[in-house]
Amino acid sequence: MSKIYIASDHRGVGLKLYLIEMLAAAGYNVVNLGVDDPNTSVDYPDIAATLADAMKNDEKSRGIIICGTGAGVMIAANRYKHIRASRCNTPNQARDDRFHDDINVLALAADDIDIEVAFLCTQTFLESPFDDCERRVRRVEKIS
Repeated sequence: MSKIYIASDHRGVGLKLYLIEMLAAAGYNVVNLGVDDPNTSVDYPDIAATLADAMKNDEKSRGIIICGTGAGVMIAANRYKHIRASRCNTPNQARDDRFHDDINVLALAADDIDIEVAFLCTQTFLESPFDDCERRVRRVEKIS
């Protein structure tokens, strides 16, 4: 994995900054794509576009995207052909979504997840492999 791109809307700033600190301390190469001001409202589709643009020419990268519910950024990110985003609330879900669906973007709900659980989901997402057996590769190719 080359880089971890991370972005949030205004509702996800606190969680994003926490994750950046924890990931950097763990030795990951983290790129903060904004926003950093929780008091300036931004549109989550714009944040998803920024993340998708950053990941477009970096196949080995992963992304983390955060909004209040996690659903908006996930839906917006999945509009891009090279993105496979999933909203995960548990480490097991993050592991399974990597293993089965080769997700490359983790969507998190800042309003609904404990920050320590969010970090565990993030670690699991980053450390879990994709099961690249023929049937899973075929399925991922159909959505990418």
